[in-house]
Amino acid sequence: MPAILTLLRIKNLALVEELEWQIGPGFIGVTGETGAGKSIIIGALQLLLGERADKSLIRTGADLCTVEAVFTGKDLQKLNPQLVEAGIEPCEGDLIIKRSFSGGGGTRQFINGSPTTLSVLKNLGDELVDLHGPHDHQSLLSPDTQLSLLDSFARAEEQLDEYRKHFRQLQSLLAEQAALNTAETAREQELDLLRHQISEIKSANLVAGEEEEIENRYKLASNSKRLIELASAIANKLSEADRSVLSQLAETQRLLRELEKIDSSIAQFSSAHAASVVELSEIARALSAYAEKLDLDPEQLAALEQRVSLFETLKRKYGSSIAEVIAFAERAAERVQKIEGRDIELERLAREIENVRAQMNRAGEALRKLRAKAAPKLSENIRHHLRDLGFRQSEFEAKLSSLDEPSRNGFDSMELLFSPNPGEPLKPLRAIASSGEISRLMLAIKSALAAQDAIPLLVFDEIDTNVGGEIAHAVGAKMRTLGQDHQVICITHLPQVAATASSHFVVTKDVTRGRTFSNLREVTGKTREEEIARMLGGKSESALKLAATLLKAWV
Repeated sequence: MPAILTLLRIKNLALVEELEWQIGPGFIGVTGETGAGKSIIIGALQLLLGERADKSLIRTGADLCTVEAVFTGKDLQKLNPQLVEAGIEPCEGDLIIKRSFSGGGGTRQFINGSPTTLSVLKNLGDELVDLHGPHDHQSLLSPDTQLSLLDSFARAEEQLDEYRKHFRQLQSLLAEQAALNTAETAREQELDLLRHQISEIKSANLVAGEEEEIENRYKLASNSKRLIELASAIANKLSEADRSVLSQLAETQRLLRELEKIDSSIAQFSSAHAASVVELSEIARALSAYAEKLDLDPEQLAALEQRVSLFETLKRKYGSSIAEVIAFAERAAERVQKIEGRDIELERLAREIENVRAQMNRAGEALRKLRAKAAPKLSENIRHHLRDLGFRQSEFEAKLSSLDEPSRNGFDSMELLFSPNPGEPLKPLRAIASSGEISRLMLAIKSALAAQDAIPLLVFDEIDTNVGGEIAHAVGAKMRTLGQDHQVICITHLPQVAATASSHFVVTKDVTRGRTFSNLREVTGKTREEEIARMLGGKSESALKLAATLLKAWV
């Protein structure tokens, strides 16, 4: 069983003040009277799929609307490369998506607690949810996705990976060839610039790591005059000036000795005083020596200043550090070598391109054969499911066509074509206007490809349009079967469909203290029979019996 949606939490969306919906695997039916708020579930999922946030959806009196979903399952780990590339924490067991927007127009979205963009959210949504209804989020309408489904049906993924490897190699080699085939004048201009840059960097005789050492020496040298002044002034105050510190301490030391002669307990103060005099004398001598050692050579200072200035000039042109400047020169030298060896390089590229193109063509032809063999089988499989769903005289074709130029998906394009009625021409799925037709068609396709389709959650809204009786039973049976490989949520008005669901939820609209609230609750046993009876037209004894009969076949 693939990953499933286990929790949908909605706060302040339309009529919903706060809703926490915990759901399990299989086929989940959602019913309720018209206007009760069933569409809010679709709206919440659309927000999580990256659809535009309309501030008018925020519940009256609230400032912030929040929608959150938790998906659970080991299959989610296949999304980790995509998440890591987007700077998002990878999945271990759960995938948490959160979207919030305010009345001021601000919107925020998070995946596994990491802030993200709507673009990333939309791409992730394509991997998680297929939503079919009046406002569709339908991956199956994309020709690339249709071709991908054919490849899954044909078990051609390995062959496609092999082809794409050679296709990428070829594109890279062709880009190199195009770069070398630039106009001669532009090539010479580039060479002149590169040689100038290399010469400028090389003449500087740069050494990695010298920048910090030179800057420290320059800082010391440029401040040497002030350092000498400060050190000499301190030494003078301590020992050389009239009334210096040490001369005054000599007088206090004499007085302490006289005290000691009278009171021997003063000896400890006399000793401490003597030690302080020795330490201050050492400081005065050390500062005098420090001042004498400082170099005031103006030529050395000028040379250091010039070196520092050169560093700044080179960094401004070629990089933020001397290491980056050196690396720039190395890359420039490689580029010069490549340009100067242009003819040799072009010959090598031509041979390599021919070799890789041949490998790509072999892989592409093998892929095409697999697709051509699988397309008729896929078409027949889908036609079988369509007949079960009431399209007894419809036509369906998975049409494979050759591309003028190879693409990253091979030499072929595919279009799923459908004609619901006899005498009507086959048309692409995206040209079908009826939501009822497109929804049932999607159900047939999903049923045919259930084992190969990796999207975990399928959501159907208004799939029961223009459907009734025997076909309604078939629709429910298909969804129940589809729920074995996917999690299926269906918002339905048909009791026959709702009765086949493995779990059944009812949306109700209640008025409390003058405010309208939409609520969602699971129904089982007698309450489920009563809901099916309501959908059949009332809670009469005959309706309740029929409801029990419908449920007995599935519960």
